[in-house]
Amino acid sequence: MKNFLTTACLGMSVLALSGCATNKTQYYWGEYESLVYQTHINPEEALPIVQIEKLQADIQKAKSANQSIPPGLYAHLGLMYAANGDKSLALDSLNKEKELFPESTHFIDGLINRSINNK
Repeated sequence: MKNFLTTACLGMSVLALSGCATNKTQYYWGEYESLVYQTHINPEEALPIVQIEKLQADIQKAKSANQSIPPGLYAHLGLMYAANGDKSLALDSLNKEKELFPESTHFIDGLINRSINNK
């Protein structure tokens, strides 16, 4: 029994450590996290047009690297389009967020109603 527990613990340790062996993440984050941070910490420096350009570049880099876009990126992009006055692109981006992450539908619909439909 002791050998079985030792082997089982060793096997679990190998499995746990093998998960740490890779440096690849599930999503391509690019500048998204730092943009969200800047939006809240220094909003005057986080101009929507600059964020739009950086997020579009991140989307292209993710596609080139065959990686997924993280949750929230298209929603953030949609809000930046709305802040920049482009309702059509804002709706496209917000709907893309719902397509990629259907669990966000209720939240995104609320954003659309507050950010797009009321302007």
